[in-house]
Amino acid sequence: MEVVVVRSGERGSGNAKMFGSLLRFYRERAEISQEALSKHLGFSKSQVAMVERGERPPKGSFVSVADEVLGAQGALLAAAKELRVSHLPSWFAEYKDEEATAVAVHWYENHVIPGLLQTEAYARAVFNCHCPPLDDEDVEARVATRLGRQQLLHRRKPAPVVSFVREQIALTRPLGGRPVLKEQLHHVLDIACLRNVEIQVMPPERQTHAGLNGPMALLETTERRPLGYIEGQSGGFFVTEQPELGDLFARYGILRAQALSPTPRN
Repeated sequence: MEVVVVRSGERGSGNAKMFGSLLRFYRERAEISQEALSKHLGFSKSQVAMVERGERPPKGSFVSVADEVLGAQGALLAAAKELRVSHLPSWFAEYKDEEATAVAVHWYENHVIPGLLQTEAYARAVFNCHCPPLDDEDVEARVATRLGRQQLLHRRKPAPVVSFVREQIALTRPLGGRPVLKEQLHHVLDIACLRNVEIQVMPPERQTHAGLNGPMALLETTERRPLGYIEGQSGGFFVTEQPELGDLFARYGILRAQALSPTPRN
């Protein structure tokens, strides 16, 4: 039976979820509702719920007050010292790990410049468009992660084969303002000069288009294992089995044929 391996849209690192489970255990043992606890803490009920799900780190006096109110006797304080919260959704964290060691990456994007090509200012503008809004700490953490991923483009042993197809609209949409877009376009031109990178543009006047189902990223791992990755509104998933995987690679090949040819390097 053919299988598509799916990663859910859950968020939060493992020990953040563990801390959240511990918080929920002491809250339920004390027979205190999330709403009642939120009044003691001075946070909203939804913030308490997000901490319990491992989606948001406890801030300010959250841990010390919760430990006292719930009678945890220092257990929450001790657990909080080991707390490490990822600012990435768990499903994307898995993709990031695969991408970092890939020998080949092929990416089709339609609305924005692909993340591996983004400047710091442009990436920050993209995350500032997030709905619901991200807090400043989350935005800066995601920007740093995105910039860190770009080391892949400059890796030399082995140098990955990287290609991009993106829609022309992404080159004209002034996210962050005209100066940010201008800097971004210059950066794309610089990256296009790398020997291991090909960047193509899909012209808007095409009457047929193989990528109408949306963005996708295709990877080839160090073991030469192909992977497909698709991200949607509420999560992302890997495609690892045939025939779906073969369909994605075939679709990307057609996209490259439909796009404008890369500009010859000097």
